[in-house]
Amino acid sequence: MSPLIGLPLSLLAGVAMPVQTRVNGTLGQRLDDGLAAALVSFTVGLVVMSAISVILPRGRAGASQLLPALRERRFPRYYVLAGMIGGYFVLSQTLTVAVLGVAVFTVAAVAGQTLTGLVVDRLGIGPAGKKALTVMRVVGAVLTIAAVAWAVSPKLTGGQDPSAWLLPVLLPLTAGMLMSFQQAMNGTTGMHYGTPITATLVNFISGTVLLAVMWGIKVAVSGLGNPLPGEWWLYLGGPMGCVFIGLAALLVRSLGVLLTSLGLIGGQLIGSLLLDIVFPAPGTTVVAATVLGTLLTLAAIVLATLPWNMPGGGPFRRRRSSRPDTAGTPR
Repeated sequence: MSPLIGLPLSLLAGVAMPVQTRVNGTLGQRLDDGLAAALVSFTVGLVVMSAISVILPRGRAGASQLLPALRERRFPRYYVLAGMIGGYFVLSQTLTVAVLGVAVFTVAAVAGQTLTGLVVDRLGIGPAGKKALTVMRVVGAVLTIAAVAWAVSPKLTGGQDPSAWLLPVLLPLTAGMLMSFQQAMNGTTGMHYGTPITATLVNFISGTVLLAVMWGIKVAVSGLGNPLPGEWWLYLGGPMGCVFIGLAALLVRSLGVLLTSLGLIGGQLIGSLLLDIVFPAPGTTVVAATVLGTLLTLAAIVLATLPWNMPGGGPFRRRRSSRPDTAGTPR
């Protein structure tokens, strides 16, 4: 898939993330139980993906390849546990958004995701193989982190004592770091299933199982929280996760982990900006730094995807020889 098509799709997938963060954070507050909110989000997502896998022919075909892929060890079997990373990410949303706010949560998650995206691409963990660690890719990643920090800086200067969120910020930071590995694992499994639908379904199965076990232990220790609320929109976190995970699994096969991550980050900032404009949270105002930081992030994504960032690449590179690459490295 060409970056001209893939990057807009990654931006679209990224827009789903701030919606999920807002919904899951609110649900966690209403239930007074972040773990229960994460489990509800994953359960709804599992129902949606199960229906899609049954209704669509491509979903049924992918599901039929699940057991053969595991038996034949087409990929490391622990890749099917990638959904537990998603469960951890959603859990970090429900536990920390009320304490940190969406701004600090976004900065921490983006920083972890961008840095490990470079590592995952360099190691060749994803289906796109190894990606060269060019200067422009590093500059684009660093510039993305700086742009995100600038975009949310007005919210970070609200006078809150930093010691109140230094420890909670470790949850979204580590969750963001793990997300790059999840994208690489999902891209690989989706390639062998023949569709990202099955990779997304397996994600929700493993994530739901992990959260259900943790919630069961929590209930045994401290009891149930509040009953489920009646507002329908509080259950949109799961479907938003389906969009995010499914498109990421599809795009990482051609864009690589870093570029997919940068596109998702740009989408997150755009989505956050739209939420603040259309459905603002109490006390939220849109200032110039937020808009300019978002634009700088998009510029960083373009910088990281310029043709001359690839080895031997360039806008006027010569046609590649038909001989196979002796190094075996995808280009």
